[in-house]
Amino acid sequence: MATIEECRAALERLSENLTRADGAVRGAAAPDRSLSCHLTDLDTTFTGRLKDGRIEVGSTEPGPPREKAAIRLAMTGDDLVAMVEGRLDFARAWASGRVKLEAGFRDLLKLRSLL
Repeated sequence: MATIEECRAALERLSENLTRADGAVRGAAAPDRSLSCHLTDLDTTFTGRLKDGRIEVGSTEPGPPREKAAIRLAMTGDDLVAMVEGRLDFARAWASGRVKLEAGFRDLLKLRSLL
């Protein structure tokens, strides 16, 4: 099982990957939106912002998200690490229900290039 520290490191790697992206991926990551990532197996939520093509992790809290972020993710810590390392395809994990993504319609349209 992935640890909270490994999951934080995975989010930081994902943020670095987004800053190096170009084209549609860079555009999808550009909006300024609140973000939460609930790790279901660790019952921990990372909250922060997707801003200027980066993920800025603000806090780590026990339990599910306390506030409704504009972009909400839920998955296991192992799945988060596997996706960032390229061992798990996000679109397949999302389609199978391993990863949950909730956002407004406009955000989903922009984020589809990340899938």
